[in-house]
Amino acid sequence: MSLLNILDTDKQPPFSLFVLGFRPFFLAAGVFAVLAMAAWMLFFHTPLQMPLQGLPAYQWHAHEMLFGFAMAVVSGFLLTAVRNWTGVQTLQHKGLAALLGVWAAARLFMLAGPELLPLAALCDLAFNVGLLIALSHPVFRVRQWTQLGVLSKILLLAVCNALFYLGVAGYLALGVHWGLYGGLYVLIALVMTIGRRVVPFFIEKGVDEPVRLRNSRVLDIASLIFFTGFAISEAILLNSVIAGYFAAVLVIVSLIRLVFWHAPGIWSRPLLWGLYVAFMFLVLGFALFALLPYTSMITRSLALHALAMGGIGLITMSMMSRVSLGHTGRSIHEPLRFTGLAQGMILVGACIRIFLPMLAPQQHQLWVLSSQLLWIAGFGLFLILYYMMLVRPRLDGQAG
Repeated sequence: MSLLNILDTDKQPPFSLFVLGFRPFFLAAGVFAVLAMAAWMLFFHTPLQMPLQGLPAYQWHAHEMLFGFAMAVVSGFLLTAVRNWTGVQTLQHKGLAALLGVWAAARLFMLAGPELLPLAALCDLAFNVGLLIALSHPVFRVRQWTQLGVLSKILLLAVCNALFYLGVAGYLALGVHWGLYGGLYVLIALVMTIGRRVVPFFIEKGVDEPVRLRNSRVLDIASLIFFTGFAISEAILLNSVIAGYFAAVLVIVSLIRLVFWHAPGIWSRPLLWGLYVAFMFLVLGFALFALLPYTSMITRSLALHALAMGGIGLITMSMMSRVSLGHTGRSIHEPLRFTGLAQGMILVGACIRIFLPMLAPQQHQLWVLSSQLLWIAGFGLFLILYYMMLVRPRLDGQAG
């Protein structure tokens, strides 16, 4: 019997990778986090050149971290969460395997040379569209219109990816810039939207002491308005001064939100402090953007890495760990022993990448290498911890 036939049976097979979206995409994200960063290390520290003419290695790195790694995590999370939100089964078995295959093909074609760039673009955009359709079907089926904000961001990410490829192909002068920076800020907006829903809920359910955390409609509206202004000023208007004003307000709004979400018990729970500290890195990123026009110590790259490595990197690992535990029938109150260590490696790596270049810029190469190695070690440990959990059936025998 073939693998796909096994996956199409109603029973839980011993190999359960394609039963629910978080399983294959979290595993793929972990593998790709290690391999893509290792490749970036080679491009950054050696004379090795990217096989894609006209695409500098740093742009490949930015694109693959956003539209490769981060989109894999987003796909796994949303294909799982939308099933919970709507009560409708999302993509699984052959369809899920096909979606993962298209994502993987795009990653491989990107490194195969300029003649295969059209195939990379075709596969990558097909993946974006396929994910949007897979998420839209259950939402529209039950008319759960509150999810349209999430779906709109998945659509915008597809648009940003298309702009990137149009820029690489020479059809749009600022396409690469709009695609990369637009993609990052849409991804940050998605993190903020989902985080606003789940982080206080996770904290309430995860700490020992009884707490009642809250969100604020005023903060929600302010965050949306000022983040939109920041993103437009940064990615489209290219005006760092105006972007800094918006970022300064975002620091205040985000700090108030973190105060509303705080509970002392999070600091003994890796799955909670990882999420919370990730949002602290978003605040740090906004603060660096606010200061960027006024000091030469801070560079745009440092501010971007605060958002990307500190914010997205830490929240993705924390979320993947929690979802993997909960959706395989394990206790979210008892994470695997070295989960905190894996998150700590990403945390320390982000701090090295952001703060040490300000203090000792002459050692920039060393700081980048150190942060790269810690990223690889952190996600490598994640793979060791969670691989078997992702490919085997739930412990309680339920579907998922």
